[in-house]
Amino acid sequence: MIIEWRKNTIDRINRDPLFNNGLHWTTVVSEKLLLAIIGALTMLAAVMDIVSLWDMRAVELSDLFLFFIYAEIVGMVGAFYVSRRIPVTLPIIIAITALCRTLIGQGKEADPTTLLAAAGAIFILAGSAYVMSLKDKLSMEKEVLRSSMKKKSKNKRASVFQDE
Repeated sequence: MIIEWRKNTIDRINRDPLFNNGLHWTTVVSEKLLLAIIGALTMLAAVMDIVSLWDMRAVELSDLFLFFIYAEIVGMVGAFYVSRRIPVTLPIIIAITALCRTLIGQGKEADPTTLLAAAGAIFILAGSAYVMSLKDKLSMEKEVLRSSMKKKSKNKRASVFQDE
């Protein structure tokens, strides 16, 4: 009895567009707030690392990779604010950069198996980034085609009304 009531209530809530649209703003605000926090904390971490490097008066290659990671995270947050979506390739590129930083940080002391595993992971991630970029290119071509088809149909309708 209780289970059926719960199921019916959940079904009604899921079918109610007023309820769903009324709560959609919470998702939008939460996304923007969390991404703003991620961006701010990324900048804070970058500043803290800059101060640390300044104090040590030494910069290593792994430090530069870390700043690339910071830049990519900030770029990902910025891309979301501009387009309302995060390109899938950006997190993949961040993962590749993080793996490269780890490999460089380990140096010559690293176990060969670890090096091979990380190199394999980088290869797989690079392949997936390439495939996803092809998918994005295809999606953009579809969008251009759709918009041109809409323009043609609008022009055709407009010419029909002008002929009358």
